[in-house]
Amino acid sequence: MVFSSFAFLFCFLPAFLLVYLLVPGLWKNGVLFAASLVFYYYGVREHPFYVLLMLLSILVNYGAARCMVRCRRKKGRNLCLAAGMGWNIGCLFVFKYLDFVSRNVNLLLEQTGTAARLPYVHLVLPIGISFYTFQISSYLIDVYRKEVKAEPSLLTLGTYLCMFPQLIAGPIVTYSQVQRQMREREHSFWNLEEGLREFTIGLTLKVLIANRVGSLWTWTGSIGYESISCPMAWLGIAAYTFQIYFDFYGYSLMAKGLGTMMGFDFPDNFHNPYLSRSMTEFWRRWHMTLGGWFREYVYIPLGGNRSHPYRNLFLVWMLTGLWHGASWNFVLWGFSLFLLLLLEKRGLKKILDRLPVLGHLYMLLVIPLSWLMFAVNDFSQFRIYLTRLFPFLGQTTGAVYHGDFIKYGSACIWPMAAALLCCTGLPRMLYEKKKYSAPVTFGLVLLFWACAYCMYLGLDDPFLYYQF
Repeated sequence: MVFSSFAFLFCFLPAFLLVYLLVPGLWKNGVLFAASLVFYYYGVREHPFYVLLMLLSILVNYGAARCMVRCRRKKGRNLCLAAGMGWNIGCLFVFKYLDFVSRNVNLLLEQTGTAARLPYVHLVLPIGISFYTFQISSYLIDVYRKEVKAEPSLLTLGTYLCMFPQLIAGPIVTYSQVQRQMREREHSFWNLEEGLREFTIGLTLKVLIANRVGSLWTWTGSIGYESISCPMAWLGIAAYTFQIYFDFYGYSLMAKGLGTMMGFDFPDNFHNPYLSRSMTEFWRRWHMTLGGWFREYVYIPLGGNRSHPYRNLFLVWMLTGLWHGASWNFVLWGFSLFLLLLLEKRGLKKILDRLPVLGHLYMLLVIPLSWLMFAVNDFSQFRIYLTRLFPFLGQTTGAVYHGDFIKYGSACIWPMAAALLCCTGLPRMLYEKKKYSAPVTFGLVLLFWACAYCMYLGLDDPFLYYQF
């Protein structure tokens, strides 16, 4: 079940809000927990064991944290942390990376002439496992560090881990950010209105922009990379650049809006990243909760800027790449970003900061190319696409229709224009100034029903971050 679906908008959400807002305060966490399990079950109903897996993660981490409280010796606390983290990382490894490791080990064995082979498990990736694993791991580490107290209520901890607004794709919320709100939070008509406004904006970005510009990227793949013209290649990767941003940004806003309706204050996840003048700045603005997680729980514990900063940066970006997917293209993507960030640390960023126009031109080139590595997991297809982007790199076979840029570009000119405008942050700035005016309110209502109409037509509604 995704937020941009009839089942969620007109069945699940109204029923949930009706019950949630009517029950007494002490029961709200229970209602939220039960609704979140229903929400998750709907998404994994073909594999109901995955609901049990998430419940087991709650129990294991609850028990590990409580054991830490009882352990007076550091050795005991270390064992509790190791047990909890072993479960968290182990589950993530088995479901997400085991076949990847087996496949690559088998390739090495084949090259050496060894007959032995590792088996494949062919497990379906549980929806949202990367996100909720990171979230519960941050809780366990913070308890170990004594930065938060171990949660005495199993229900409260379970609600924190699996609350449906941010269960599937974040934002990644640490327990310290919502600990107080888990017990005491405000429920008011103002919260409901603010949440609905934010949700509608996110829904608009997802349905009316991300889905529509995403059609261009889909058409690019349907034509075949070997048959697209150079302008079409650039148009296609520009479309994907917009799609991945507004898909995830829209989802994050919807999650934040849903949280506001329930009295939670979730952190922002994006801050106009395409206005950045360097890759360093870009990754401070993009998926900020994930970047914050890696900084707080990987980079700084490794030594941060004080000890072996380049090694630490390399490890962080290798892990970031693998976190996004068990495939070599994600490893290449992470390594490429590491190299760019290293160059910027070695002096390039100072130049880009002094010459902002050059910085923006630089990002106009490197951002789409970085997303190309992210989007195309076949290296032969990646090479072909590069030759279409840069014809001087070499010609590929295939009949090219040079009018494809006009044909397909004209079909999405308005969504592309809207995407470009929204990347500037100007619409958001204007909205904040006039958000409570009657025209803006009426406009949000129209946008909501426009989204509903697109959903009714059955237009493509992919969610890219389901795979993570």
